[in-house]
Amino acid sequence: MESYVERPPLPQLAGVVRTVWTQRTGDAPYLQRHLPTGGIEIHFPIGGEPWLLGPLTGPVLELMPPHTTLVGVRFHPGAAPPLPAALDDLVDQRLSLTDLWRRTTERLVDAMAAAGTPERALMFLQAHLVEEYRAANRPDPLVGAAVLALMPWHPVNIDTLATHLALSTSQLRRRCLHAVGMSPKALQRTLRFQGFLALAQAGATATGRPGADGVAGLAVDTGYADQAHLSRECLRLTGLTPRKLLGGDLDRCSCGHDHVASYQPFLATRNRRDLFKNRRSPGA
Repeated sequence: MESYVERPPLPQLAGVVRTVWTQRTGDAPYLQRHLPTGGIEIHFPIGGEPWLLGPLTGPVLELMPPHTTLVGVRFHPGAAPPLPAALDDLVDQRLSLTDLWRRTTERLVDAMAAAGTPERALMFLQAHLVEEYRAANRPDPLVGAAVLALMPWHPVNIDTLATHLALSTSQLRRRCLHAVGMSPKALQRTLRFQGFLALAQAGATATGRPGADGVAGLAVDTGYADQAHLSRECLRLTGLTPRKLLGGDLDRCSCGHDHVASYQPFLATRNRRDLFKNRRSPGA
């Protein structure tokens, strides 16, 4: 039987990792739809070769073999572990982690294969990441501030954001491309859609325009002009309409997986104090 369980990362990784998970496929192959999140992911099949999923600009379909057990890590935008390439070189790519972490991956593969349970294997992987971050330079703090500001709840103009960070618009774009893999505007659109999914997964009640409830209300709450605007973005980012993606239910996606742990960091920023005065909302 196919299963998927998310949980928060170790406390030492909370600032860089959005969520970790374990996944098992059943007797049949499982079609997994990977969606853009703004960050990268590490996918580690137990007993197999690990790989890194670069920043996505659209959906990627993966047919997982039967009886596969996998552990995964999803990183915050701009908080990738040490890698030999800038993230704008890894966009929409699936790469061997062995090629990226040549000296350490073989030992990690062996340790995780011998872990006994997926939960213990996931702890080994997280412990390895803690050591990687301890030995690395701190992620770009200005990009981290930009990511927080680009969350969907309080839309900010990109030029205003650059000025607040004491950067030119081109400098902000260059730093985001290097550390995130996409421009600030593209990241803002991705995070806006992730915000919509966070509200949907949480079963949130819409607080938008009078008469706008359900999907339409959540679209407005997340910063879309209307439900049609959301539908266009959903199709572009996922390849599906909102109805097909959500399976007709606002509190669970059609795959049946519970993503509460993944979306909790988005919901935690919803009521933050707005730092940008006299801002104007970004265009579609």
